[in-house]
Amino acid sequence: MRAPKQYRKKPVVIDAIKWTGGNFESISVFAAQTGKGITQDGSELIISTLEGDHEASLGDWIIRGVKGEIYPCKPDIFEATYDAA
Repeated sequence: MRAPKQYRKKPVVIDAIKWTGGNFESISVFAAQTGKGITQDGSELIISTLEGDHEASLGDWIIRGVKGEIYPCKPDIFEATYDAA
């Protein structure tokens, strides 16, 4: 049996906005380019993706990926994965 190989994530630059609860309009404009919907349900955002609806809580980052897709990311994962460009 062969041992698994290790891989390094390619360095990419993404655009992201932190969900503060008061910036729904900014996030809507940010996501509008994708043609996917974002709605607000109290303090949660509901983001429509190809994989279905995803919820973003206050403090989550909303990321536009390398193919223009929009998705939420928890703050601890964001901080471990991304640095300011």
